[in-house]
Amino acid sequence: MRKELLKGLSEEQIKKVEACKSPEEILELAKSEGVALNDEQLEAVTGGSCGGQKKKVCPKCSSTNIMKIGEDLEDGRMRYDYVCQDCLHRWSTRGADF
Repeated sequence: MRKELLKGLSEEQIKKVEACKSPEEILELAKSEGVALNDEQLEAVTGGSCGGQKKKVCPKCSSTNIMKIGEDLEDGRMRYDYVCQDCLHRWSTRGADF
């Protein structure tokens, strides 16, 4: 794990981050812990800068060979559907498209 991500975190938070299996889990953890990630930490999680388009990462195999296959408005929020072109895993994200 890149050391930029762990800067300024408590030992307990570091253990929680290390237990995460995908970038999405790390982002959800940061949100639930009330931790605002800086640009350097966001880049460490997503592999891209927060100002540009971020690559999606498959939560199953960590591939970035991802295709968006749909989007819907659900309960007033956007839902984005994706499929990994390497392992064929499908998943959805709700809210912001990150």
